[in-house]
Amino acid sequence: MDIQALIFFLAALPAVLLLYTLVRSRRIAGKLAPEGELKTAGGVRFHYHYRRRSSGSESRPVLVFIHGASGNALDQKIAFQGRFGEDHDLLFVDRPGLGHSSRKTPDHNDPIEQARSIGALLDALGISSCFVVGHSLGAAVTAALALERSDLVRGLAFVAAATHPWPGGVNWYYRVAALPVLGPVFCWTLTLPVGELLAPKSIAHVFAPEQMPPNYAAEIGLPLLFRPHSFRANAQDVANLKRNLSRQSERYGEIDQPALVVTGTDDSVVWPSIHSDGLMQDLVNARLLVLEGAGHMPHHTHSAQIAAEIRNMMAALVVGEDMRSASGPSGAQNGSVR
Repeated sequence: MDIQALIFFLAALPAVLLLYTLVRSRRIAGKLAPEGELKTAGGVRFHYHYRRRSSGSESRPVLVFIHGASGNALDQKIAFQGRFGEDHDLLFVDRPGLGHSSRKTPDHNDPIEQARSIGALLDALGISSCFVVGHSLGAAVTAALALERSDLVRGLAFVAAATHPWPGGVNWYYRVAALPVLGPVFCWTLTLPVGELLAPKSIAHVFAPEQMPPNYAAEIGLPLLFRPHSFRANAQDVANLKRNLSRQSERYGEIDQPALVVTGTDDSVVWPSIHSDGLMQDLVNARLLVLEGAGHMPHHTHSAQIAAEIRNMMAALVVGEDMRSASGPSGAQNGSVR
């Protein structure tokens, strides 16, 4: 190849990559259309899956599931929906900018802002009591929701949590994709073709040392992540997380709801010694579930055990609500459970 041909190739490459991204993004949107419900609340057009109960106690809180980085609501839906009977209400939410939920402001990279919008969605859906289950970065949003909406949140489960600032930074491509000018260029040219190429290896790393479920990437609609606007939103979440958590984690002592902290001994994505141990130090009403040999995705590899623990906590909450109701308006009764 002579020098002129090389120059022409290099000049044309960004246009080719842009065209590929446009065509592929449209195909992804057509193939992976929203399967849940849509509602605008808190400045976000939310996409969510809401399974209402067919029977059971009206005092039982709604189970709200908040997914982590690089995913969407289907990640927890395929892990947990079959683990709870028809007497539980289950709400699986695409966080702002991911899946099929919109993001209109850069402020939504902050877990506090995401929690406020999710709280507005719960209000719009008429949900007045909930138990929130958050995975990884979604655990930071779960903590934020407990802080911002203690009127709604009755209990919490933190699964492989990312909730505290940590030494070091994040992968370079998150920092680049989150930049003001270069970021959009990067997302509209490289992230879709390269991301889809590297996805199998990345997923294997997240599940390691355990095996990911068959057809996991297809079942969660992973290509949705690599669309430019979604990848950039995800990158902004990750790139700004440490700074946001430096402020947020100082308030964790305010969280007094019953909490379950779930961690795997072999999690190589987040450090349990920082996040899970940090939650156990900061939260006033938490207990720890350690899963031997589990990696960063225990909600898939140990879903039955985690769901059983959540069901037990839910049952205790319902008993507590019933006891407070029986005690009258003051709520004073010896032995009541919060």
